[in-house]
Amino acid sequence: MPRLKNAIFDLDGTLIDSAPGILESFAAALKQHGVAARVPIDATLIGPPLQETLVKLSGIDDPARLQLLADAFKQRYDSEGVFATPAYPGVDALLGELRSAGVNIYLATNKRLIPTRLIVERFPWAGHIKAIYTLDMTPARLADKASLLAHLLAEQQLSPGDCVYIGDREEDGLAAERNGLPFYAVEWGYGDFSPATRRADWSHAGSPEALLAGLLGAA
Repeated sequence: MPRLKNAIFDLDGTLIDSAPGILESFAAALKQHGVAARVPIDATLIGPPLQETLVKLSGIDDPARLQLLADAFKQRYDSEGVFATPAYPGVDALLGELRSAGVNIYLATNKRLIPTRLIVERFPWAGHIKAIYTLDMTPARLADKASLLAHLLAEQQLSPGDCVYIGDREEDGLAAERNGLPFYAVEWGYGDFSPATRRADWSHAGSPEALLAGLLGAA
């Protein structure tokens, strides 16, 4: 197989276990404003953009009230939640080996830019990442993960054939498809890659070690 040039990673559920900090921050934001959760505060909430999740969680559609919840979440998460966010075992070695093999590493995440940087800078693999892309990094917020990947490819002048996107949710795979990117689904995150949702042309990895072997073309 051709040598991989560029690996684009999702963040939550792919490189880091962000559930503890995110879920505690959701609970704190709801409590601060006296709002009862309409759905369980569990790992199924991880991944989508913040406003979308707050609508689902609170049942509120009033923009002003949603903004209050969003502000409360951001304050809690950016000051406390980011520090309750471990990397998955094996991620440090995975990214280090990819860089040693000459692979450029990018992040493309729905997470906001501020907490993304706060989290990434805590880990020894921060220096392996060439660039970070988030939905809120442009003056006009990007619409979704597919738009984010398109922006990354255009700005970095990358050919989809020289890249792969790695994520833990079906949304990640569909966003990759819309940009002509091969997709690697990791099975240790928050997604449910059951036989019903698997695509024949998506690759799968059950561990960072298996992902590394697949990306570098090992048998």
